Amino acid sequence: MTKLLRWGLLSTANINKALLGPLRQSPRSELMAVASRDADRAVAYAAQHAIPKAYGSYEELLADSEVDAIYLSLPNGLHAAWAIQAMQAGKHVLCEKPLVVNMAEFEAVAAAARVSGVTIFEAFMYLHHPQTRQALELVRSGRLGRLQLINSWFNFYLPPERAANVRLRADLTGGAAWDVGVYPNSVAITMLGEGAPVEVWAQQTIGESGVDVSMSAQLRFASGAVAQISTGFRTPFREAVYLVGERGILHIPEPWKPGLTGRDSVMTLTDLDERTEQIITPAVNPYLCEVQAMEACVLDGAAPVVSLADSRTFLQSMLAIHQSARTGQVVRVGE
Repeated sequence: MTKLLRWGLLSTANINKALLGPLRQSPRSELMAVASRDADRAVAYAAQHAIPKAYGSYEELLADSEVDAIYLSLPNGLHAAWAIQAMQAGKHVLCEKPLVVNMAEFEAVAAAARVSGVTIFEAFMYLHHPQTRQALELVRSGRLGRLQLINSWFNFYLPPERAANVRLRADLTGGAAWDVGVYPNSVAITMLGEGAPVEVWAQQTIGESGVDVSMSAQLRFASGAVAQISTGFRTPFREAVYLVGERGILHIPEPWKPGLTGRDSVMTLTDLDERTEQIITPAVNPYLCEVQAMEACVLDGAAPVVSLADSRTFLQSMLAIHQSARTGQVVRVGE
């Protein structure tokens, strides 16, 4: 019998819903437990979702020897502390993005990973999806020529009256850039494959609760390529990625959650003669892809799709974006 990866949910956050189906769909995973700081909430959540065990504290979940891996879905500002405690307890960690929100936290998480020997990676579901891997192969194959420009955005409307939402809470390190801006930032770095940008310029709009509700940035890379990214909570939903090369342009209309609704994903490649080619990726749930990636790491010894080195690079760029937006100055990354 194939060994199962037994999971626990560290919180009852709404984002858990994205993982519930995939954890049950995958034959190599089993959802064992859920934890909340409120025992009654944990019990009700477990009953609602047919989860065998419910714990009234996160520590109890981490002490459960029948749980191998946790999905860490707490607010951004709590990721580092609980990821470290989970690893110290010998648990593998699928951590919601952003993995951490400053470099000191990153170094502490990386150190805990080295000592514990467990797997931890950032839950960028789209980076695990075949569409993204196919786009990356097109770039690497030279079909687009040298990449010159990346345009990317991820926006949706979050009303200001929902100030209690974790995305709008400054004390939990909320804000549009940390919530959805991390997607266009990470796709630019991934597709270019040359590390962090060398220079960043950004501007933001601060909302009623003290966090950014919009962020726009331009990232310049060592090769001369430029990424223009934007994100926010104050427009209707919009998403896209354009990869613009010397020989072709790849348009990805559904970059972040391809296949989630059961429809095949379609990218369009346009060449120098303005001929177009549709590239179809069969539908697969992107959250299932990240569950299977953890299974491959733990059960098969595979390397993570999103390495800690990747997460460090994403973080360097995000910190520079925030610094530039805060100061109004161009920021040299790493200085």
